[in-house]
Amino acid sequence: MSTATPVAELALRVRDRLALRHPGTLIGELATLPGGHSGLTYSVTAGEQKYVVKAVPPGQRPIGRNDVLRQARVLRALSGSAVPVPGLAAVDEVQPAWFAMEFAAGEAVEPVLDEPEVPATTARARMLDSARVLRALHGTDVSGPTLQAPEPLDAAGELERWSRTMHAVPAELRPGGEELLARLAEDVPDGLPPVLLHGDFRLGNVLYVGERAVAVVDWEIWSVGDPRIDLGWFLLFADHHNFPQLGRAVPGLPTEAELLDAYRDGGPELPAMNWFRALGRMKMAAIMGHNLRRHREGKHHDPDQERLPPTIAAMIRTARDLLD
Repeated sequence: MSTATPVAELALRVRDRLALRHPGTLIGELATLPGGHSGLTYSVTAGEQKYVVKAVPPGQRPIGRNDVLRQARVLRALSGSAVPVPGLAAVDEVQPAWFAMEFAAGEAVEPVLDEPEVPATTARARMLDSARVLRALHGTDVSGPTLQAPEPLDAAGELERWSRTMHAVPAELRPGGEELLARLAEDVPDGLPPVLLHGDFRLGNVLYVGERAVAVVDWEIWSVGDPRIDLGWFLLFADHHNFPQLGRAVPGLPTEAELLDAYRDGGPELPAMNWFRALGRMKMAAIMGHNLRRHREGKHHDPDQERLPPTIAAMIRTARDLLD
C-alpha cells in the first residue's frame, strides 16, 4: 500500500505521463497556482514547456466544479476551432482524475474591475474582440460525441436555478430581490436553439496578448443552452456604473449595444435581450449576496465583502428598470 501523500502521488502520475510526451526531459515539481476556485490547480514544467494541471481533490467526488474530465472534454472539442483554448497535453481518467493543458501566457483583466489597468484603447479592442470570440463559441457544433453535451439549459431552468441561490441570501441583503424574481418569472422568453455556453464568459476569463485573444479559460461551468444566457452575463461588465464602489470608468469602452452589434456581426436582432440582461444582474446580485452572507456568518472571513451592498442593490434596481 502506498504511503505517499495525495499530492506526491499526483506528482508521480503527472511526471510519468509528461515524460512520455517529453522523453529525456527533466519534469519539474508541481507548484500550486493561486486563484483557482475549483479542484486543485498546479503548474509544472517539462524542460522549457510549461503546463497547468487540474485535478480532483483527494476524497472528493468528481462532480460539478471538481469534474475535471468534463473540463477536458470541452477543451478537446474546441481544439483547432475559432475559439482559442489551451491545448491538452494529457488526460488521466483514473480517479482522482486529472488533466494537463498547455500554459497560456497572457492577461485576463476585467477593465472596470481588475488591476492592473490596461490602456483604454486596448480594453476597448479586447472587449469587442471577445464579443466575436463568444459568437464563435456559440457557433460550435454541440452534437459530436467528444463533447457529450448535457441536456440544454433554457431560460426557465436558469431562472429557477438562480432563484434558489437568491432565496438563500437573507432578504435584508437583497433589497427588492423578491419583486425582481417575480417580474422575471412573469414573462420568461421563448428559447433559441441551444449552443455551447461558457457560463462565465467575460474578459476576466479570456487571456490576451495585446489585442489578440490567446485562450478562453475557466470552463468549470460550461453547459449547452440559450446563447442569450452567456450574452446577458458578458454585457454586464461593460459599464462601471453597474458596480458602485467597486468599478471604475474606462473611457471609450464599448457600450452594451456596440457589443451586441459586434456579436451579431450583421445577423438578426436577438429578441428579449433586456430579460437576459436583467437575469445576468440577478445572478450577480445572488452571487455577491451569497459571498457577503458567508462573510458575515464567519464561514469565509473577508472584510472586502462589506463593499458589496451598494452593488447588490444597483444590480437589482437596474434589472427591474430593464424589465420596465
